[in-house]
Amino acid sequence: MSWRDHLPPVAGRIALDAPLAPYTWLRVGGPADVLYLPSDEADLEGFLKALDPGVPITMLGVGSNTLVRDGGIEGVVIRLGRAFAQIKTVSDHTLYAGAAALDAQVSRVAAEAGIADLEFYTGVPGTIGGALTMNAGCYGAETKDVLLEAYGMSRKGERTILSNADMGFSYRKAEAAHGEHGDLIFTGALFRGPKDDPRRIVARMEEITASREASQPIREKTGGSTFKNPVDAEGVKLSAWKLVDDAGWRGKLHGGAMFSSQHANFLINTGEATGADLEGLGEAVRADVLEKTGVELQWEIKRVGRSAPSL
Repeated sequence: MSWRDHLPPVAGRIALDAPLAPYTWLRVGGPADVLYLPSDEADLEGFLKALDPGVPITMLGVGSNTLVRDGGIEGVVIRLGRAFAQIKTVSDHTLYAGAAALDAQVSRVAAEAGIADLEFYTGVPGTIGGALTMNAGCYGAETKDVLLEAYGMSRKGERTILSNADMGFSYRKAEAAHGEHGDLIFTGALFRGPKDDPRRIVARMEEITASREASQPIREKTGGSTFKNPVDAEGVKLSAWKLVDDAGWRGKLHGGAMFSSQHANFLINTGEATGADLEGLGEAVRADVLEKTGVELQWEIKRVGRSAPSL
């Protein structure tokens, strides 16, 4: 990896062979060849423009929906920090949030400002960058419902602004996030919602929080929903958790991995799981569900990196 000897100078921090498990909710995975923490947008822009275009880049938020494989991640992993976590109201109906802002915090600031329709973000465990990338949502609402425009940078360090229509949103996906020259790096977004009494907004947020705590293993080492809810041959949306449950995988151990006994679509590291344990269990479940029902489950958790070399 001679390219690591010629990294661009930065104002932020760079670490070689940096462990990534502490940065993910599942607490597994090997190191990044290079971990880069930019100090601000100008630092990120300069780094991208100067970096060898052949070096792959992977974005990592708070790792709430990411499984890093045991062999680590090739190239540069970029993690946005405090400079990208600003949240501020722009008008009575609009709010700006940086890509590193926590979704739940965005919902709280919106509530304080009396901006409604962002309540669902209190139930989304992640950052705005991830929400844009995968059209995150829950309880009947999605990012596409509230986004005015998104801000980002190309792999070449070119700044861009995308409208809601430009994003190409679909279920748990934004086409614009994956360009021909590499994934777009989101830096922030502008949201819009109707005015409402902050007390009513907070009450709805509390209902979402209570529902999550009652039905999801939010205090475990988990990565959120493991599989997307599929659609059958007649176009009817099915529940991934029910398919996993009906196939008999709820609470069944695979190494140190398990699908939660509380919610069968939540993959859990019970303490000593490896990335291979978790991914292996997920693939075993996918194969079993396909054989038993003819339905092919698709991963919602983003799996990145190299598999560990065989001994």
